[in-house]
Amino acid sequence: MALTKDQILGAADLTKEEVEVPEWNGSVFVRMLTAKERDVLESFWLARKESGNFTNARAQIVSLTVCDEDGNRLFTEEDVEALSGKSAAALQKVYNVAMRLNRFTKKDVEELTKN
Repeated sequence: MALTKDQILGAADLTKEEVEVPEWNGSVFVRMLTAKERDVLESFWLARKESGNFTNARAQIVSLTVCDEDGNRLFTEEDVEALSGKSAAALQKVYNVAMRLNRFTKKDVEELTKN
């Protein structure tokens, strides 16, 4: 049986995963991106492709994927710079989970960032 519009739009399809971050003395939830957020992230990468400057890339991904228990984002675009000042090890843990959950493959990243 084919899904209806209401079933599709009502589906809770943004799965999340709790990630321990010892550097922050606790855990955070990391969730899948919405299609719009993924487009924002890909635009971020494409805009930096020419210069090769990927400053704040991990912080950008963290800002888009860290959420509360209900799946609501904790950070905004304005928080990216502050997040970039946090531990690289902590951001990397969250980044790794975000990349896996959102099915960003090495090939995807290479395609978006290659010169």
